[in-house]
Amino acid sequence: MKSKFNLDKWRCSLYIGISIAKKRKQLYKFRKEGAAGNEKAAKITMKHRSNIHTDILIVGSGVAGLFAALCLPESKKILMITKEDLKECDSYLAQGGVCVLKSLDDFKCFYEDTMKAGHYENNPESVRVMIESSPDVIGTLIKLGADFDTKKDGDFDYTREGAHRNNRILHHKDETGKEITTTLLSIAKNRRNITFIPQTTMIDLIEHDNTCYGIVCEDEFGERGCILAQDIILATGGIGGLFKSSTNYPHITGDSFALAIKHGIALQDMSYIQIHPTTLYSKKSGRRFLISESVRGEGAILLNENGERFTDELQPRDVVTEAIVKEEKKFGTDHVYLTLPNMTSEEAHKRFPNIFEACMDEGYDMTKDKVPVTPAQHYMMGGIQTDINGCTSMRHLYAAGETACNGVHGKNRLASNSLLESMVFAKRAADLIAKDKEEKPAFDPQIDLAAYPDKAGRQKEFKNLILGEIKRKDKAFYDKWCNDENMRG
Repeated sequence: MKSKFNLDKWRCSLYIGISIAKKRKQLYKFRKEGAAGNEKAAKITMKHRSNIHTDILIVGSGVAGLFAALCLPESKKILMITKEDLKECDSYLAQGGVCVLKSLDDFKCFYEDTMKAGHYENNPESVRVMIESSPDVIGTLIKLGADFDTKKDGDFDYTREGAHRNNRILHHKDETGKEITTTLLSIAKNRRNITFIPQTTMIDLIEHDNTCYGIVCEDEFGERGCILAQDIILATGGIGGLFKSSTNYPHITGDSFALAIKHGIALQDMSYIQIHPTTLYSKKSGRRFLISESVRGEGAILLNENGERFTDELQPRDVVTEAIVKEEKKFGTDHVYLTLPNMTSEEAHKRFPNIFEACMDEGYDMTKDKVPVTPAQHYMMGGIQTDINGCTSMRHLYAAGETACNGVHGKNRLASNSLLESMVFAKRAADLIAKDKEEKPAFDPQIDLAAYPDKAGRQKEFKNLILGEIKRKDKAFYDKWCNDENMRG
């Protein structure tokens, strides 16, 4: 049975100021962050009572999704949905910076640093494309208005992080992801061809004959409907929300991966999950605060319970994580310590204002005190298998950012390659979509919207699918990091 989609309840258009019945005015408030889009798109939405039609659908509002949207032709109608508010994406939380190839002289070193950090399990072609594309992508970002820190002489203040042999990382204090995301979002909100639908969750893919036609989604009130599009880009992030200790937002739960499993879409390296070595230790529940690798890049050191330095802090993340875990087991503690002795409080506050204040809120001056830190889940290197243009194994379905796996990171991601990778391959997906003239065969989906489980049942099903795949790929990793002690209920 085909269930009628009640658009009067569903928020698709209400975020762009459409008037509604008086009795529902208290439920639907005009949200500034979703106010972009255009009247034409709103009228189209209101016309199609059962299905919403658009040219391109992007699921996710992080850097990958936003950059893809801005690289697509303005003649294309683009609909972007996101689980929560627009800024609640992991891209917004990225602290350290974004890598760029400063000169051809650094290519070999940049390439080798990326490969070595990834244990040489990287896809060489993906690495090459990412590095070679970086000047163009970063140049575009700067033209769009992104601001990066400079030195007194006006040149960019490139920094270095773990496993980098050269300074090649651009940064905006310690809130680089926030700077890039807000820049892209502000521009996207003013593009008349882009409409945002926050507070809306993808619950299924609509596919026929291995071709993607759209998605089934659910709003915050539990109302369901279908969005149909010529092309669909999944940019939903990783799986941090499944873990008790993670730097990710709790709603980032790997929904795209679960749906890929259900629909037979190829996955790759699902057990390649990065545990970040230094998050601010706390007994409070909720998202873990990341203490960026850039702090260690500027001279911070790690100390064990006896106040002894026990590792080279600028090794790859997985190596430093293992060193910390070893010290915690050795002393029977659940944290080690980080301190930044080569900076004054004033210098640290200027370079790392967000991190400095977060530590101070917990009672620690990072330049004078030993700040307790411990590893936590941080990043997904695996995901939906794609080629270097974001194509998945299903036609007209693309993936970008942390959701995608083209092998660029290998088994362990090099610091500050995530924002770069997201933009490089999102742009390539957008460019390919713009060139594609193929019309999909006609298909009228008959979706029983009432047949889907409720939110709790769906979350349980998705979690079991994802963890089952991780266990199948690497039982040792699963037993160590995905046990009941580490996972959300």
